[in-house]
Amino acid sequence: MLGILDKAEALKKAKEQELDLIEIAPQADPPVARIVDFQKFRYEESKKDKGSKKGGEGGLKELWLSPRIDEHDLKVRLRRTEEFLKKGYKVKLTVKFKGREMAHQDLGFKVLKEALSELGEGVGVDRDPKMEGRKLSMIVGKSKHSLPKEGKGGKNEQTENKQINTKENKDNIQG
Repeated sequence: MLGILDKAEALKKAKEQELDLIEIAPQADPPVARIVDFQKFRYEESKKDKGSKKGGEGGLKELWLSPRIDEHDLKVRLRRTEEFLKKGYKVKLTVKFKGREMAHQDLGFKVLKEALSELGEGVGVDRDPKMEGRKLSMIVGKSKHSLPKEGKGGKNEQTENKQINTKENKDNIQG
């Protein structure tokens, strides 16, 4: 920390140390500058940017499917989906249509419905299936019902589970 210096004096000190004078906050009064190696400074800034772009929790991963996907291939993709969900990501399942497959969009909806049923109860739909050009996509995430409640238990949790199961049974009977 050198304190307040005029520009010429600051440049002189930077040259003596064989470093660069970098203006950090030009809007401040007086402007804030640092004496650093510019290449090292740029490298550290890029590392900060890359670190902020990576988001393990709450990010979004996308998996591509085909309307004609084989049963085994679908299971492999769904295993990968479950891994992402365990790590805290949401997953966008996208069915890509090629050529005349666009005439059979119902197959894409069928694939997504099958995928959702294979994933089980621990997964909920965050965004319903939606056509975006030649792609049909749906976003899934961990269901709020599947997460264990901390600090609670006993009758309230059991009653809540019964209510959920009763509602699901009614839905299954109706639809």
